[in-house]
Amino acid sequence: MTTPWLASLKRTFPGPQLRTDEKTLAAYSSDSWFASHQPDAVFFPRKAEDVAKLLKFATRHKIPVTARGAGKGYVGGCVPEHGGIVVSFEKMNRILEINQPDGVAVVQPGVITGHLQTAVEKVGLFYPPDPASLKDCFIGGNVATNAGGPRCVKYGVTRHYILGLQVALADGTLVRVGGRTHKNKSGLDLVGMFVGSEGLLGLVTEITVRLLPLPRARAVFSAGFRTAPQAAAAVQAILANGFLPSALEVADQFTLRAARKHLGGELVPPGAACLIVEIDGQPASVRSEAKQLLAIIRRAGGLQIRSALTPRDAEKIWDLRRGFSMSLKATGLTKLNEDITVPRGKLVDLFAFAAKLQKKYGLAVASFGHAGDGNIHVNIMVDLTQPGVKPKMHRALDELFTQVIAWKGAITGEHGIGLAKLRWWKKAASPELRALHRTVKLALDPHRLLNPGKFI
Repeated sequence: MTTPWLASLKRTFPGPQLRTDEKTLAAYSSDSWFASHQPDAVFFPRKAEDVAKLLKFATRHKIPVTARGAGKGYVGGCVPEHGGIVVSFEKMNRILEINQPDGVAVVQPGVITGHLQTAVEKVGLFYPPDPASLKDCFIGGNVATNAGGPRCVKYGVTRHYILGLQVALADGTLVRVGGRTHKNKSGLDLVGMFVGSEGLLGLVTEITVRLLPLPRARAVFSAGFRTAPQAAAAVQAILANGFLPSALEVADQFTLRAARKHLGGELVPPGAACLIVEIDGQPASVRSEAKQLLAIIRRAGGLQIRSALTPRDAEKIWDLRRGFSMSLKATGLTKLNEDITVPRGKLVDLFAFAAKLQKKYGLAVASFGHAGDGNIHVNIMVDLTQPGVKPKMHRALDELFTQVIAWKGAITGEHGIGLAKLRWWKKAASPELRALHRTVKLALDPHRLLNPGKFI
């Protein structure tokens, strides 16, 4: 990038909205993945009109623009690969409205997801999407990646709760798509087009979300199993018996071993695998279902089952689940977090395949995640200081993604493609599908200024 446009940008946006100091540029050059690239400037809008004005400037000067939420992503999605301007939404962090009769909330993209959940629960409402980083991530980033979480099995992903969006297009046009009604078939599903688009089609400046009545009761169970395939089979048994829990999570032996060391043994059930089940609803139905589920888990081979019927006890079990990722990082190994998704009927096969990968390549594999919808985080754990480890790591990843695609699975369930999944995008998407993506991209961003260097 050249100095002339940067000088002009500073004249257009004098004051603290625009930062070009080295410390800020370095801080906004990466996310939780391994790639980084410094932008030329970081912009902190406070309202939609600021974003529109910036995009008009960027289009006029042909400057790349990369949107950024909280920077908690695992795929390099907000890395400004071509430099230019990073737009950080952290100052657009207000909950604009919570409307109980309508069952909606209107928020700016910089609202922390967990803060929204807490605010709506105070008035008896419920926002179900719950990514593991909910205490830190922005809802705008959730929209960009179509984020998921443990409750997806019953309640669905972010896309299912977005009723309307205000979007700043590449040329600075502000447009509203969708609305605030729970049903709307006026025109094309443009809301769905923007949700999950990873900042490639426009910058979201306002979000209207659908809210549900808050469940009056919940129960959570954790159970140990002798093997990960046995725990996965228990998931199938629960669903086959007609139950739809709000969460069904599994974890394998390496994950549990790391959790015992990092979190302490009290939280971790015995065995080489773990199943966490949550149900919710009215108190009487939860009590009834809990008894039946306990019997199913025991028949499926559950070793020691821990039950939590109060919010405090339930959170202790969820502290275990939320601690898996940090426990793996605490091993000192580099964690390659692959959020693949397989058809649910392939769940047992996936855990068996992960064990084969571990044995074949001599690399630790830690698998845990959302068994209820087939979205498992297969983490290949590597010591990058060891000679010859990188070629083995790449071969193992290639084999993993090749098998997932052969099973008609998805290379990413909730993190997005970003930079990390570029290597497998062409395998996952046919030439015709990739061409369709390019057609949509060029229609909305003809100069390819929005988040360039990514999969489109």
